[in-house]
Amino acid sequence: MASILHNLSEYDASTIPSAKDMKFGIVVAEWNRNITGALLEGAVQTLLDNGAKEENIRVEWVPGSFELTSGAKWMAEYTETDAIIALGCVIRGDTPHFDYVCSGTTQGITDLNVKYNKSFVFGLLTTDNLAQAEARCGGALGNKGTECAVTAIKMVDLLWRLQK
Repeated sequence: MASILHNLSEYDASTIPSAKDMKFGIVVAEWNRNITGALLEGAVQTLLDNGAKEENIRVEWVPGSFELTSGAKWMAEYTETDAIIALGCVIRGDTPHFDYVCSGTTQGITDLNVKYNKSFVFGLLTTDNLAQAEARCGGALGNKGTECAVTAIKMVDLLWRLQK
């Protein structure tokens, strides 16, 4: 569903399992930090609001959105996490660079989901302009970081239920 039709911060709290025993990694791109920092705030607050312990949320920064894949992979390999959230923002410019970064990052996060027995949540904003990014990091359309945190909790819960 297009985010123009859905507030990214709205969710039914009664459908969210407790995150009290879950461990989360969050990899955040430094590029467009004014946007990614707000995404991070939304994600962390949502995890805490749903029972996650502060000490069970590890945040690591990478230079840009293209590096989210390797940062998430390393986090999966070298830390104890149940799910990893990748947060970034790519704003279209005048060159095809936007297409390559978005495509590569999308495929990279998808590949991680297939390779590892844990959820990697795709939190990459791909917008045409700064106003669209601002609307999706706590503005008029909510916060994609919140949506990613809810997704991470639900995916960990699903995996745990299936493993029983």
